[in-house]
Amino acid sequence: QVLDIPRDDLEALLHEAELASWRRTLGELRCADVMSTAMVTAEFGTPLAQAWALMRQRRIKALPVIDRARRIVGIVTVADFMRHAQPDAAPLGLGRRLRALLAPSGLVHSDKPEVVGQIMTRQVRVASADRLVVELVPLFSEGGHHHIPILDGEQRLAGIITQSDLVRVLYRAAKPE
Repeated sequence: QVLDIPRDDLEALLHEAELASWRRTLGELRCADVMSTAMVTAEFGTPLAQAWALMRQRRIKALPVIDRARRIVGIVTVADFMRHAQPDAAPLGLGRRLRALLAPSGLVHSDKPEVVGQIMTRQVRVASADRLVVELVPLFSEGGHHHIPILDGEQRLAGIITQSDLVRVLYRAAKPE
């Protein structure tokens, strides 16, 4: 017997089967169980050089940008720095353009970005601490996300889950005993 199933429906069915498999493997594991709580953050007015130095010292690729109430206002990533360093512009090397971006202009008004808030990504994908970890798999695997800030019940930053955190959890879950 032949079933005529549209390609999109078949893809959705396979996706649901994959999620069901991960749900069985990961059970009731929540974001709060997996997230890193020792985070480095920035504020809107953090100078670019300071944020870049923090990221290099800690070997991280993203800083959640928070307000004084620890609410997410954005995220700044290595990609944001690279985008503003204009890697495809002029004959100067990327290193020079990056140093020029990080150097404060010393002017009161400047067209050049000076602080994190001017280069950060404002729309940030977040998850709640009580969300099932399995629900983040598609965000990392298909959504192109590398870091997902985790919020507590008051919508304040509680932690962050990275691709590495997720891979570690998936490895432990799939590892034979």
